[in-house]
Amino acid sequence: MPFRLLMGCCFVLCMMLEGGRYMEVRESVYSLTWFSLLDIYHTAIKPLEQIYKYNELRQHEVTGNCTVYGEITSKPMVLFLGPWSVGKSSMINYLLGLHSTSQELYTGAEPTTSEYTVVMHGEKIRTVEGIVMAADSSRSFSPLEKFGQGFLERLVGIEMPHKLLERVTFVDTPGIIENRKQQERGYPYNEVCQWFIDRADLIFLVFDPTKLDVGGELEMLFRQMKGRESQIRIILNKADNLATQDLMRVYGALFWSMAPLINVTEPPRVYVSSFWPQEYAPETSHELFKREEISLLEDLNQVIENQLENKIAFIRQHGIRVRIHALLVDRYLQTYYDKLGWFGNPYEVLQDIVSDPDKYYIFKSILAKTNVSKFDLPDKEAYQDFFGVNPIASFKQLSYHCSWSGGCLLDKIEKAISHELPALLTKAASGPPPPLPGTCEGPGCEEKPKNRWRRQ
Repeated sequence: MPFRLLMGCCFVLCMMLEGGRYMEVRESVYSLTWFSLLDIYHTAIKPLEQIYKYNELRQHEVTGNCTVYGEITSKPMVLFLGPWSVGKSSMINYLLGLHSTSQELYTGAEPTTSEYTVVMHGEKIRTVEGIVMAADSSRSFSPLEKFGQGFLERLVGIEMPHKLLERVTFVDTPGIIENRKQQERGYPYNEVCQWFIDRADLIFLVFDPTKLDVGGELEMLFRQMKGRESQIRIILNKADNLATQDLMRVYGALFWSMAPLINVTEPPRVYVSSFWPQEYAPETSHELFKREEISLLEDLNQVIENQLENKIAFIRQHGIRVRIHALLVDRYLQTYYDKLGWFGNPYEVLQDIVSDPDKYYIFKSILAKTNVSKFDLPDKEAYQDFFGVNPIASFKQLSYHCSWSGGCLLDKIEKAISHELPALLTKAASGPPPPLPGTCEGPGCEEKPKNRWRRQ
């Protein structure tokens, strides 16, 4: 048994014996699944990730020794995106019951949220500056330091002792303002959004019925969310501002505006309601709004309950990308050495290959491999930058990374993707989850997100 997995078993055993309490067998198996997931990442995925410098191609997902455990065991993250003043902050206040309390997020008719606000659990109410969040390696936000001090000044964490936050983290974002250039924000807005999108378990894209404009920033966000359509939920908030007939017209206009941006067979789920603690306006669809709100809360709870399954799927997707990257670097290497010969100019040969990889069937040859989808291939232009920073001669072909005792790294990652991670997924789905490391225990943790008023 690998050492890390053995240590995980010992840790679970200690948890079972602590205080004379014995955990249920199914719960201990479920806990061991977390340690098995970490072990698969360390032994099968991380070696290729480091050897072929995957993180320099895609600076997101699982990165660095200190954040691996935090990435995998972190609580589900719910990301709120959308134009300014559509009710994102009000919706978080409503879900957490913060209205008219000292912890309430500030809201207003003007663009009020200019910061990325991470609302998370803590033993006491306090504000954590972005520079502190990035410096703390125990948090999963330390990679945000790469976006510079200008961004960290616009990042703030709010900790509070709240039952729901023991199981989920909310992230409020600055509103999309279509008439403002990106460089005026003072930080790489799209890159920061990509970082949060890649880590979000659920993405709430919030709209106001009176603000359905589609511009450059929104189009870019949809391009960034490509491949994550299953996690997007569209919220048509403040729906009681319109009469039923007008609301139906707006609903149709919303789909008409979004259709060119969401190129999938099944569009994201759209929730129509008003998420704030005020009575619905008279002569509007009260029953519809209530049912929609209950459905959204059930959707949110499902994400919380499926946390481990989502993490396994996340690591498998990451493993697929690392494998494809390794295969592509191997193919670039093979083509480079075949074309270089004895008297070729290394710089000219490499530039010719990376500027026109289709001429050498670089990507087409990878598609001929088993279980490689063209939709998982990175952009061809990305390798111009990648090899501009990393000399191609610093890499070795995949066949070099095989040994008699340890086998081949490519075989290990393929086994993890095809067999080990799917088996873990089956095991994780076989029983109810216990409280996760760093979360609460006891009956209070089993509470689902609730409708806080006007529910009967």
